[in-house]
Amino acid sequence: MRSSILLLWPFAVMASEGPDFGREIRPILAENCYHCHGPDEQAREAKLRLDTFEGATTGGETGPAIVPGKPGESELMARILSPDADDHMPPQDSKRLLTPDQKVLLSEWIEAGAKYGEHWAWQKPLRPTVPSVEDPSLVRNPIDSFLLRKLQQEGLSYSPEVDPAALLRRLSLDLIGLPPNLEEIRVFEDTWANSEEREKSYDEAVNRLLSSPRFGERWGRPWLDLARYADSNGFQADQLRPSWSYRDWVIRALNANMPFNQFTVEQIAGDLLPDATLEQRVATGFHRTVTCNVEAGVSPEGNRVDQVIDRVNTTATVWLGVTLECAQCHDHKYDPFTMEDYYSFFDFFNHTPLEVQLPSNKTDVSHDFVGPYLDLPLAPEEKSTAASLDQKIATAVTQANEAISHPDSGFASWEALMRDDQAARNTLPDELRKLVLLSGKNRNKNQKTKLTNYFRAKNPALQKLDPEIASLRKKREEIKPTKTLVMVEMEERRTTHILTRGEFLSPGQRIQARTPSILSPSQKENVQNGPLDRLALAQWLVDRDNPLTARVAVNRWWAELFGSGIVATLEDFGTQSEPPSHPNLLDWLAVEFMESGWDMKHLLRVMVSSQAYRQSSRVTPALLEKDPLNLLLARAPRFRLNAERIRDNALAISGLLSRRMFGEPVMPFQPPGLWRQTGRNEPKWLEAKDEDRWRRGIYIVYRRAAPYPSMVNFDAPDRAACSVARARTNTPNQALTLLNDPAFVEMALALADRILQESSSPGTRIRHGFRLAVSRLPDSRESGIIDQLLLERLEHFNAHPQEAADLLGNPHFVYQPQTQNDPELAAWFYVASALLNLDETITRN
Repeated sequence: MRSSILLLWPFAVMASEGPDFGREIRPILAENCYHCHGPDEQAREAKLRLDTFEGATTGGETGPAIVPGKPGESELMARILSPDADDHMPPQDSKRLLTPDQKVLLSEWIEAGAKYGEHWAWQKPLRPTVPSVEDPSLVRNPIDSFLLRKLQQEGLSYSPEVDPAALLRRLSLDLIGLPPNLEEIRVFEDTWANSEEREKSYDEAVNRLLSSPRFGERWGRPWLDLARYADSNGFQADQLRPSWSYRDWVIRALNANMPFNQFTVEQIAGDLLPDATLEQRVATGFHRTVTCNVEAGVSPEGNRVDQVIDRVNTTATVWLGVTLECAQCHDHKYDPFTMEDYYSFFDFFNHTPLEVQLPSNKTDVSHDFVGPYLDLPLAPEEKSTAASLDQKIATAVTQANEAISHPDSGFASWEALMRDDQAARNTLPDELRKLVLLSGKNRNKNQKTKLTNYFRAKNPALQKLDPEIASLRKKREEIKPTKTLVMVEMEERRTTHILTRGEFLSPGQRIQARTPSILSPSQKENVQNGPLDRLALAQWLVDRDNPLTARVAVNRWWAELFGSGIVATLEDFGTQSEPPSHPNLLDWLAVEFMESGWDMKHLLRVMVSSQAYRQSSRVTPALLEKDPLNLLLARAPRFRLNAERIRDNALAISGLLSRRMFGEPVMPFQPPGLWRQTGRNEPKWLEAKDEDRWRRGIYIVYRRAAPYPSMVNFDAPDRAACSVARARTNTPNQALTLLNDPAFVEMALALADRILQESSSPGTRIRHGFRLAVSRLPDSRESGIIDQLLLERLEHFNAHPQEAADLLGNPHFVYQPQTQNDPELAAWFYVASALLNLDETITRN
């Protein structure tokens, strides 16, 4: 029966080496077969294993599944071609179905000898030869050679270069998360017109942006997503906690271009380095950002184990790009990770102390997790700010004292006037008229204070100085030492066991720390110098022989710049991952990264210096037909900005953006009572009324139960767990947020005022507003639409001035516009709101 079935199949067997196992065969087997015939021994059926050559050729209960060179005698082919539902594989209830092309590939592979190969991701990357291309003029660096070689094979090439203003905007949004200012655009366009100066101008722009302090704020955001950084514990109580010093450490490290291997070691094991510095200990906050359940009835030990599990899973995802968590309760069903691998990795993180404070009320069984924390002195910039404030306060107080003691306008002369001049005295409140007639020695302290306070409130100099002093003192009081959560290793290590079914109450076999066997078998028994610790793990992660860390890192950065990764599944490089679209390019980038000294800025410079990066993003019908997903990169990608960059971009366009860096999380406007609706605990939302409300999104308080609402609307995660890539949705709520969120409404008001103040006529104002919003000038059609909107709104508000006054009198506004003409400002507000809501404004083109 088997032979007749196989003879009916129209095989087109290749005479070459056959299909590539890693790129073409393994994904088919992993998707359709490994669940029941893969690495997981407990789930394996019929004793058949198809993920190894030995398993497939030795076979299971019915003999060999594969006979190399003979697809007609291979049980695997018989089963996938069988018309009998009882014999057919994959079984119908699995809901899996092989395509005809996949069946042909399997047959060709068996015919060519069924050669298994190690999964590409488990192999150490080697620098590949840079291919030659048909048109070398398009090649700016090796990235272009790899991309163009594949484009040539598909009969494609690069799209034309984008215009200079759009290129600078793309570069600025990508590298610092903010749009270029108008002067930067003007200079760049002027030099771009000179072909001899063009490349120098571009290189200078790249270097300027990479050196900007805004770089760390922009690239810190994706790292904090990975680190699941938040300012609260999570779960229902979701209490706030001091974590922001770690956030600041990340921004500083990125700005300083700390080598990625050092960046890794300090976050995983900075406390274990010899003579660890304060900053290195703060860096270990990476694994203290984990959620913490303090609900009633929670077991402290169960909570601790959950946190260790999170550290294991997060480390494997961030640095290795593997789904190690799938081996927590059983061997991984697709990748060669066992439960022993998992809990050996678990042992690296199992030795941090747990501190629990029990409440004084013995009837309350809830627990408050504290854990190790570090008292921190003031940072250098905080010391500088404090010294500056102290000086300003001293100067203002001196001026106030001089105003009080001034011989002509001070307190004494005022007091004498009030005592001697009946008419002047009659202007005082009744109580003070009596007090001013008393001699100084007959007044008590309270009476003296009342008179002094009244004088201060009426004196012109003190009317200005007293509020200024109060404001300065308030800011100075806010600058105080803080504490931050850090990792600490216990002197006496815990024993670590494999947890049966992943349950902490069911310990099984005892285990010791080691790295996964498939990635580093040499470390399996390497315990001559004592058990391996977090420092050994961190050093192994950034060892040049580790096949994954460099690939995973450069792939994420590629996705930030090009829209998707060379490996589309950023979080999974295992056998279930998408195969790399350009495997040689990925390996070239990984090796370049390591050989540059793990230099992140160098690698980003290489990426943005490629011709691929400088292409237009315009889609043609031909490109849409041949490469609808733009996997080949025959055009630049176009994608919506993430939540923080949308807000930061709008603040920069409006002119409101505060450049202040670091410090405690800020609280801009958010709807009142929001935190009351989310969770049992309601920390107080202290809305900033100064420049803090206009600081970058990375500094906004991140509460897991209720992240900042406008950011949630633009797909920001709650950071309860490691987030590798954010979704990009397109919903009505997003447009409504940009139009109606009071924070964005205030930005629109500031933008309208900016346009009116910085340009003089309606025509120039429309062009100026467009240039601010999208870095280019509008075409005639766009100018006409904006002009019509403006005229309609002007006519309306001139006829209804109270509506203009009501619109501009929004009680949520802190910004005070300079424009005094309410109808004109209100009309331009609508124009500004439309500009901020343009798809182009919130899109990286």
